[in-house]
Order: sequence, then C-alpha cells, then structure tokens
Amino acid sequence: MSQTEMQVWKERLLALRDRLRGEVRQMADTTRTEGGGSSSRLPTHIADLGTDAYDQEFTFQLMENEQEVLDQINASLERIEKGTYGQCEECGARIPSARLVAIPYASMCVKCASDLERG
Repeated sequence: MSQTEMQVWKERLLALRDRLRGEVRQMADTTRTEGGGSSSRLPTHIADLGTDAYDQEFTFQLMENEQEVLDQINASLERIEKGTYGQCEECGARIPSARLVAIPYASMCVKCASDLERG
C-alpha cells in the first residue's frame, strides 16, 4: 500500500476514533447524570426501576463494545506507522479494499477472520 493510501486510511481511522470517543463520552455523561441525579428523579414504580437498570446495563455494554472498537482502531493506527496496515495479521495476505472500506480497523482477511470465528 502506498504512503498516500496509508495517509487516507489514517485520516479515516482518526475521524472514526474521534467520533467514537465523543459517543462514549456522551454515553458516560448520560449514565453519570441519570445514575447520580437527585432522589426526585428516582422512579416510583418497580417496573420503572427495572427499565432504568436495563437501560443502564445496555449503555454500559455499548460503551464496552465501542471501547473494543477504539482499541482496534488504535492498533490499526500502529500498523499504519509500521507500514503493515492492510496486511492480514494471520496469513500476511493483502486485505481487500472492500473489506477495509466496510471495516477500516480490520486486521485479518475474510478467510482468516472466518476461521477464527469458527474455531
């Protein structure tokens, strides 16, 4: 992959990372606000308590998933610096551009990723 192509991917990954960081920050702020608010915001019905607990757990799971993606993006940025971005970490083959467009932080080709999921 050329330096120009690497720069384009780096810019895409940086933009995606910034967007995800903002989303995670917003979710964390929302969770803190809802979880640490005054007692006047406490639900008065048991079903409301269950809904609030579910919503909070769902938000935490989303934050965890987005943090995993952020970790993968950071690893991709490191691969760009090393010059190995776009190469499968398992077999060394070139990752197709279509896969990188869909998942710019992909570290494996489709075959190796499929094999890993199955096995």
